[in-house]
Amino acid sequence: MGVPDVSVLPSGAERFTADDLEELSALVADRWTAAADRDWSAQAGTVAWSCIATADHAVDCVYAPAFFLASRRTDAYPHAGGDLTMGEDATPERLVESLGIATRLLIAVVRDAPDDVRSVIFRRPRLLGAPGDFLPRGAMELALHAHDVGVGLDVPFEPSPAIARRLREHTRPWPMWTTEWNGLGQSDDAWGDLLAGSGRRRAA
Repeated sequence: MGVPDVSVLPSGAERFTADDLEELSALVADRWTAAADRDWSAQAGTVAWSCIATADHAVDCVYAPAFFLASRRTDAYPHAGGDLTMGEDATPERLVESLGIATRLLIAVVRDAPDDVRSVIFRRPRLLGAPGDFLPRGAMELALHAHDVGVGLDVPFEPSPAIARRLREHTRPWPMWTTEWNGLGQSDDAWGDLLAGSGRRRAA
């Protein structure tokens, strides 16, 4: 199913790892569990969705790269997988459980894939990713939307400096920073750079 005009996604100087995703996922689960009794119908930061809808989408964004890579498709996203959000059935507790499943699934699919496998990781522009690139593909949206949810619930959320740095540096050459977002800084505050680059800022 090869497509001759497709390009391979470039990777940055540092690698975001499976251990990093596990730690990030555990932090998100901890923050959501601690805030389970808050008003999840509140708006999530500056996005147009509620906190519960944003969290639901964030978990789906961890499932999705596992299906992308497992499909081995090089022409388009797979039809399988689709939308794995819970919709009206979503609760903080169910989302925490689902996040754990999604995290383990993505890590297992990445570890199972031979190093030379390439699958579509972005569709516009169409780019192929190596197995290790699918970890930060899920982690980026998880981290940024966990920030949105934290703002809406007034619950602090911030990944460790080392994880934020590896996430920033792994994705630095990715096209979203220049085609969709605001560019990516290179300060000593990697999390601040990720937030600013995606049009967000720390909660006051």
